[in-house]
Amino acid sequence: MREDKGLDDPEYAAFAWARFRRILWWMAGAALIAVALAELWLWWAMEKLDWFTAIATGIGFFVTIMLTAALMGLIFLSSGSGHDEQVHDPLKDEIEID
Repeated sequence: MREDKGLDDPEYAAFAWARFRRILWWMAGAALIAVALAELWLWWAMEKLDWFTAIATGIGFFVTIMLTAALMGLIFLSSGSGHDEQVHDPLKDEIEID
C-alpha cells in the first residue's frame, strides 16, 4: 500500500495511467489475435462466411475483450494506487461485524 497521495500525486498518476495504457495496448494485440482465430474458425466451420457476419463478429469479439480489459485494468489501477483506501465510509462505525 502506498503511503502518499496515490492518484492525487501527479508523478505517480502519470506512471499509473501510462502503465494502464500499456496494458490496454497489449490487450488490443491479444484481442486482434483472438478475433483472427475466431474468424478463421467460423470460416472453416460455416464454409461460407458473409462479409457482414465476419465484420459483426470481429467487432463484437474485439469490443467485448477490450471492455473487459479496460474494466479489469481500472479495478487494478484503483486498488494498486491506494485509491480504494482513500474512500471515506460514513457508515463504517454503524455496521456491526460478528
